[in-house]
Amino acid sequence: MTLTELQSILRGKVREAAQNNFQIVLDQIVAEVPPKTELGDLAFPVAFDLAKQIKLVTGEKQNPRNIAETLKAEIETLEFVDRAEVAGAGYLNVFFDRAKFLAENQTTAPLPSLQRSEDSTAEKVCVEHTSVNPNKAAHIGHVRNSVLGDTFQRILTATGKRVEIQNYIDNTGVQVADVVVGFIYLEHRDLESIKALDKELANDGISFDYYCWDLYAKVGQQYQTDEELRSKRAEVLHLIEKGSNPTAELADHVATRNVECITKTMERLSIRYDLLPRESEILHLHFWNKAFEQMKERGVIHLESEGKNAGCWVMPFEEHTGTDEHEADKILVRSNGTVTYTGKDIAYQMWKLGVLGMDFYYKPFFKYPDGKEIWITTADESESKPHEQEFGHGQVVYNVIDSRQSYPQEVVKKGVAAIHPEIGERGSVHLSYEMVALSPAAAEELGFEVSDEDRKKPFIEMSGRKGLGVKADDLISRLEEKALEEVEKRHPDSPLVEKRHIAHQIAVGALRYFLLKFTRNTVIVFDFKEALSFEGETGLFCQYSAVRANSIFRKLDERGETIDGSAISDAAKVSEIFGSESGTDIWSILILASRLHETVEAAAAQNEPSILAKYTFNLAKAFNLFYHNHKIIAEPDVTKRAVLIAVADSARRSLTAALDTMGIEVPEKM
Repeated sequence: MTLTELQSILRGKVREAAQNNFQIVLDQIVAEVPPKTELGDLAFPVAFDLAKQIKLVTGEKQNPRNIAETLKAEIETLEFVDRAEVAGAGYLNVFFDRAKFLAENQTTAPLPSLQRSEDSTAEKVCVEHTSVNPNKAAHIGHVRNSVLGDTFQRILTATGKRVEIQNYIDNTGVQVADVVVGFIYLEHRDLESIKALDKELANDGISFDYYCWDLYAKVGQQYQTDEELRSKRAEVLHLIEKGSNPTAELADHVATRNVECITKTMERLSIRYDLLPRESEILHLHFWNKAFEQMKERGVIHLESEGKNAGCWVMPFEEHTGTDEHEADKILVRSNGTVTYTGKDIAYQMWKLGVLGMDFYYKPFFKYPDGKEIWITTADESESKPHEQEFGHGQVVYNVIDSRQSYPQEVVKKGVAAIHPEIGERGSVHLSYEMVALSPAAAEELGFEVSDEDRKKPFIEMSGRKGLGVKADDLISRLEEKALEEVEKRHPDSPLVEKRHIAHQIAVGALRYFLLKFTRNTVIVFDFKEALSFEGETGLFCQYSAVRANSIFRKLDERGETIDGSAISDAAKVSEIFGSESGTDIWSILILASRLHETVEAAAAQNEPSILAKYTFNLAKAFNLFYHNHKIIAEPDVTKRAVLIAVADSARRSLTAALDTMGIEVPEKM
């Protein structure tokens, strides 16, 4: 039985006691974790709420401490409760039966599973993340988006939800048009020439998305002095959006190749997708027309007849009336009839929620080494292939998009809620996040020229249009190189393939943890030295703690020993150990390891993966202290040794599961 389940039973008992003794029905019962285990394993401030409700109903004033005493007697009838205490003005502190808790949780306590739910009745959610413009290689900012989205979908999966992972491909946008302008007007290439170039690049070990990175920057620089070239952007964009022409075919090839490259980059970080919905299909299948009809029918959009927005279809919001800052985001159709990004996003969001009344066609796009396929949308029915999975139709949709898009995302949420009040605003969740910058030291290490003035700055911002950015693959490779240097020092005699594998696990763990430990609204300043440190709040520290825990059980296995459950069956002896001078420390790590379920639930409820990262670090830190203070295998007392081993096992399983939920593997050795 998990700690979450025990808490549920306790809440039920409190609710029952309140109704039986005071005739009060409690809707929500708050449970708190005391700052120290000496103060209890769970605290209920419910007596204060009950005192208020009793006075409202009966007019009688009751002392919260007396109410807590009544509840205490009821709670102590539960077999897993050792005792309850009334503290302060009326807090009810509950202490679990430690021996019983250990016996029931030893090696069998269920941990959050990352297996996709097969329950068709489970809530289905869609998580859209990455969404890199397919015009060049992914950069470190995209990695933060992808790591947040991937970790959050893992958290939701661990709570039992059916999760669909989407990566939206804006293959008809301005950024793609700019690269196409570069290929056609700067390099004078056609589609066949680009395909030939791609083969040449591959032979030279150059990735296509890297080439596009440089070309995109070159076009941006050329725009500043070449008005004629800049005028080609609108022309190219129009042809791409129209489709069925040589320019659109060229753009489709360029975008598709970049998506293939980006998919491989993300696979290096164990980030995968189920579906790639494309902007081109939203246009060519006329999703917006369907959404537009619904919006006009329900009166949530109107045609402006005067002012600067005359002729535009606008979705007004009272809280922003009279302000100019977000006027453009409220316009869904411009006066020339073109649909804005916000308008298309509303139609797309309606599809994700299953209320648009239209669907894409689908075809396989990419197969991972283990056989799992990514699907991609198509507008051509003849390309459509049978698929078992039903795409879209999420009950809740989470969009991982940076904080600069907060207002447009608010318009999308309110727009969908206005059209479909049965879904409301709860169906659309914006997981916003702040940018990633580089420390001056990291910028220098990656080959950027850093001036004396830049070295004085707390961080250096990047700009993809100017070519000032860190490609995700470069960052991962550099982390792997630095990790390999450390692995070489520690394990010089290990096979190179093994050392490279460990270095990869360390690099991914370092990067993912660094991007997760900060709250989403924090600007991250990436630094190699900080990320790859074995000390402090880092992925390496957490991995090392798990490796250290695994070493205990590897030694037991080498001795032919198994975890002896019978050795902790004597409840009196186990209780005596937990009641000893060191018993509180032993219990503290056991109860902390048991809080993984509720931590995952909290991270899901608050849309904040950093909650899980913080928990993982605290558990790793607690285990290291536990490991230092107790000679686990060498302990001479049979019962205490069994208790220590059982507690260590609980900690390592929770630590491994927490890291796994963050997409971080535990190396065999470090």
